[in-house]
Amino acid sequence: MKKLLILAVALPSLLFAKSEMDTCMKCHPSIVEEFKGSMHKNSSFYDDEIHKAVWEKHPLHEKGDYKCSKCHAPSSQNEDSVKEGISCSTCHTIKSVEQHAKSNSNVYEKDSKTFYSAEEGRESEKVVYKQKTSMFGMNKTTVGSPYHDIDYTNENFYTAEVCMGCHSHKQNSHEFTICETDKEGAKDKKQNCITCHMPKVLGSATTIRQSEKHAFHGFAGARKHPEMLSQYVEIELEKKADGFNVIVENKASHNLLTHPLRVVELRVNLIRDGKTTALKTEKFMKIIGRDKEPSMPWIANEVLVDSMIKKQEKRSVGYDNLLTSGDKIEVQLGYYVVNPKALKKLSLEGNEEAEKFTTLKYKYFTIE
Repeated sequence: MKKLLILAVALPSLLFAKSEMDTCMKCHPSIVEEFKGSMHKNSSFYDDEIHKAVWEKHPLHEKGDYKCSKCHAPSSQNEDSVKEGISCSTCHTIKSVEQHAKSNSNVYEKDSKTFYSAEEGRESEKVVYKQKTSMFGMNKTTVGSPYHDIDYTNENFYTAEVCMGCHSHKQNSHEFTICETDKEGAKDKKQNCITCHMPKVLGSATTIRQSEKHAFHGFAGARKHPEMLSQYVEIELEKKADGFNVIVENKASHNLLTHPLRVVELRVNLIRDGKTTALKTEKFMKIIGRDKEPSMPWIANEVLVDSMIKKQEKRSVGYDNLLTSGDKIEVQLGYYVVNPKALKKLSLEGNEEAEKFTTLKYKYFTIE
């Protein structure tokens, strides 16, 4: 294997860096178990076969210049540490985010003991580990974590601006924007990237101080736990004299899917007298390319197709099939994480995840 040239990023040097997951597990068992299966933890090309397939086509691959590490393995200093992907400390030490045209950058806290977090009602607190004694030293209690201090004052962790270092946008060398997430979704404290992709679930955040719920660290998305995001999509049926409409509402603050590899499909079946008839399949996608042909993202300079359902949009798809009483309409909205037409080019034919059609929302209508 060619030696990797790692794009070094200054992250705090933790005393427990080599066994960070084991250390975090001592106080955050539920969170660590969720995190182990997340796309954040498995973000490098060692664990993500789709990312690896794209990376192996990149012109920098031959040189081993893995510049993707800026977001896919931020704390990497050598080839071995690339395998770690994104760590707990990666996100919890982001002090601020620098805005840039090509892509944003995270600014990391230099004090290795300071971790940032968010908790309603504690926005002005900084918790430093200490022991308290009472009853002449007979009762001992601890405050905070023995491994890190906790700073709850960072506004970026309440608005989800903390996510915008990696998830805002990406331009290639042609100043063409490959992908972009609407930045408004990282400004609202009540509903933002964190509240949607890290919803509150049952279980204490830590064993030191019990809580009823914690933020989900499996990071719900297109590739992991999409069922958590289905609540942000609604499907309705509108009967007409000359047929019917299926209406898909995207309630998210960004396009239904933002990655240009993704393809969303609306599949509709008409069930009449026990017989099922497949109606037209509507596709929603964004295809980028060059010279009017689809291309790899690093050479793309134009958008060829953009039919993706936009933020807060209601998309109506018409069908000219006349409906009668007793008819049933089966509606399935789902997606491929890799456009089926790109499988061969990326050598992903036979890859189970790449070829899988994932259902995001299912609805069944009976005509009266």
